[in-house]
Amino acid sequence: MSEQDGAGVRQDEVRQDEDRPVDPVVDAGAPDELAFDVDALPGGALGALEAVLMVADEPIPAVRLATALALPTERVEALLDELAADYRGEHGGRPRGFELRRAGEGWRIYSASAYGDVVGRFVVDGQTARLTQAALETLAVVAYRQPVTRGQVSAVRGVNVDGVMRTLSARGLVAEVGTEPTSGAVLYGTTGYFLERMGLSSLDELPPLAPYLPDLEAVEGVDTTDGREVGP
Repeated sequence: MSEQDGAGVRQDEVRQDEDRPVDPVVDAGAPDELAFDVDALPGGALGALEAVLMVADEPIPAVRLATALALPTERVEALLDELAADYRGEHGGRPRGFELRRAGEGWRIYSASAYGDVVGRFVVDGQTARLTQAALETLAVVAYRQPVTRGQVSAVRGVNVDGVMRTLSARGLVAEVGTEPTSGAVLYGTTGYFLERMGLSSLDELPPLAPYLPDLEAVEGVDTTDGREVGP
C-alpha cells in the first residue's frame, strides 16, 4: 500500500468519524448543545441564579439549580452562599427585606424574619388558613415522637385526633410513613413541607421539647390489630 493510499484510508476514517452521530454518554467531552453562558447575561451567574430562585415556589436543591444554569454544582453552592451573605448586608450593602436560606433539602428566598411583624400586618386575616391550637398540639406530638399512630397521638393528647390528623395530612404537614409491626396501624411522620414551613433543615433543629412528652411505651395497646386506631 502506498503512502497516498494510506493517507486516503485515514481521510475516509476521519470523514466517517465526522459523520457519526455524537452520543452524549460515550462522548463525555462533547459540549452540551443545551448549555449557555450565564456569565454573559446581565448580572452574570448571580443574576441568573436570582431569576430562577424568584420563581421557585418550594426549596430547590443546588444540583437542580446547577442543571438549570448549566454550571457545576460546586460553583452554584458557592454562589448561593455569596447571595445569602449579600442579602444579609455582609458585602457592604444594606440588609435586604428578604433572605436566602436553606430549607429542607433545598434553597429558597423568604421574607427576612426581622420584618415578620410588618409582613404580618400586610397579610389580611383569613387570607391564610391558620392551624388551630389542637392541630398545633397534635403536630408537635407527631414531630417529636414520629413515627407514631393516630391512637398513640390520641393517648398522648387525651382526645381523639382522627379529624385533626386528616387536616394535617390534607395540609401536607404529615404523611403515612409505614405500619406498626404488631398492630398493623398506620404510622405517621412529618414531611419536607413541614420542615419548610418551620424554617428547618432537619428535625435535629427542633427545640428540646421531647423529654416532656411521654414515651411511646407508655401508650402501648391503643391500636387494634386490624390497622384501625382506637381513640379515647
